[in-house]
Amino acid sequence: MSDLRPPRVKGLNFTAVDFETANGFRGSPCAIGMVRIRDGNVDELFFKRMRPPEGFDRFDPRNVAIHGITADRVADQPRFGELFEEIVQFIGSDTLIAHNAGFDIEVFESALEVSGMDSPGLRALCSLRLARTVYRLDSHALPRSAAEAGFHLKHHHHALWDARAAAAIVVDIAEREKRGNLNELFAAHQIEPEDLEQWTGARAYESRATRQVRSCAYLLDARNHDVTDEMLPDLMRWQDEGRNLPPNEHADPNHPLFGEHIVFSGNLAIPRADVKALAAEHGAVTASKVTNATTMLVIGDGVCRADLKAEDLVPPLQARKVRDALSRRAQGQTINILTEDGYRQMLGSAWPLPQPSALTTPAE
Repeated sequence: MSDLRPPRVKGLNFTAVDFETANGFRGSPCAIGMVRIRDGNVDELFFKRMRPPEGFDRFDPRNVAIHGITADRVADQPRFGELFEEIVQFIGSDTLIAHNAGFDIEVFESALEVSGMDSPGLRALCSLRLARTVYRLDSHALPRSAAEAGFHLKHHHHALWDARAAAAIVVDIAEREKRGNLNELFAAHQIEPEDLEQWTGARAYESRATRQVRSCAYLLDARNHDVTDEMLPDLMRWQDEGRNLPPNEHADPNHPLFGEHIVFSGNLAIPRADVKALAAEHGAVTASKVTNATTMLVIGDGVCRADLKAEDLVPPLQARKVRDALSRRAQGQTINILTEDGYRQMLGSAWPLPQPSALTTPAE
């Protein structure tokens, strides 16, 4: 298609991509849109709806309210794993463009992990970061940035339309700056690419998003009919520190959390503010950083007990709070380090999400 028109920006070639997901887990894609750009012109479009990977395919009403895709709408569509070869063929050797590229790379990453598939390796550059360096706007959200680029985003949160908008932003800025080389364009604004590594077979260490969801994956399995919408974890919500509430004076002094001084690191299945409120309700003092008073550190991001004993620190254990706690322990301070699973067991029935054993096992 593009060879029928004169180059808009000669040499500017890439593929823009956008995903919609069924729920808060990155690895639950239910739609993908892609736009191939050649010499700054649209060359070819790609759009598919799909079923998310099995076991992670429950549709959260919060996501449906955004993109309008339901389980019924994709019931006859192939799963992500069945479509992936076609997706890769469309991308070819292109660098990807996405508005918030980290999200879309994580969708690829987690969906491949839970599908048990190999990764071919992908590279993406972020149109959001580029827009922030060039456009003088109050908001650089996709509709505003696309409008600045001269593209009317008629159907926001439709994967193909969003991919077209991201492409339009990059083409517009390349045209303004007269740069036909994609890498040079982004390098000029000191924007590094987001890379998905290549792997074959079982991955030695899964991504943060996938490890986080493993402990509550039963809630995202559409075969599990005992799960209600209210049980679904809000994984898309950023883990703000939240308020450090005063401890409950009437809490049971025999509860294992009573009197503890607790700090949290990483994402848990429920929002950080709710986690802190639960601790305070049971008589604990919460804080936002590790201090001389800290007696307990709870680590999310899918860390398991085996990770705590491993000789090499896995990525979540390299976080600032964790390193600080480990350093203080080495100097003699008593700090109990727990995984999310250990913390959940301490809270027992007070934990707002059900235990897997409380739910009916999905039929094979």
